[in-house]
Amino acid sequence: MKKVFAIFACLLLAGSYSEAAQQGKSAAKGMSDEELIRTAMSAAPPHISRDATIMAPGTDGIRTLKEGTNEFTCIADLSGQESPDPVCADKAATAWFTSFFNKEEKPAATAPGVAYMGLGGWHWEKDGQVVMDPATPGAKRVKEPPHWMILWPFDEKATGLPVMPNRFGAYVMYQGTPYSHLMIHQDPMKLPTPAARK
Repeated sequence: MKKVFAIFACLLLAGSYSEAAQQGKSAAKGMSDEELIRTAMSAAPPHISRDATIMAPGTDGIRTLKEGTNEFTCIADLSGQESPDPVCADKAATAWFTSFFNKEEKPAATAPGVAYMGLGGWHWEKDGQVVMDPATPGAKRVKEPPHWMILWPFDEKATGLPVMPNRFGAYVMYQGTPYSHLMIHQDPMKLPTPAARK
């Protein structure tokens, strides 16, 4: 699992992350290891992040800051923007992300994945639609609030769910593609903690 996530993280660094960092946007660039660990762990509820593998971008690629004991991996910053957007992903979500950043035709994940972004993230919009490629001419960057995701194909017509962020807090991102997934604008830190894991 660590190997898979490292591939995913390196792809991020080679693409949008490195471009943003070169423009001086990266908030993670000047952080200490302790700050990076805290930032990475802020992506998911404590009962998940405290036992997760912690990784962070560095000048020579991705670094492992803490080995974990569960199937989650948290990375301190995905896109290298002026506000960090850490994510904690389980094994299936990691496979999904890896396929996405490898630009594979469809996700390699064989089961639904769950990922948390407790500080929110970023997406890009053009002509009233969320676009997959940030480099799309004319696309505008939009800040996402804290949220969590179910990374598995969702059919917006079958589910009746909207395809853009809205006041109800859930929508299908990348509709009509193999990478469609459910976005839930709900702060991961406010989710109930399972009694056995408190």
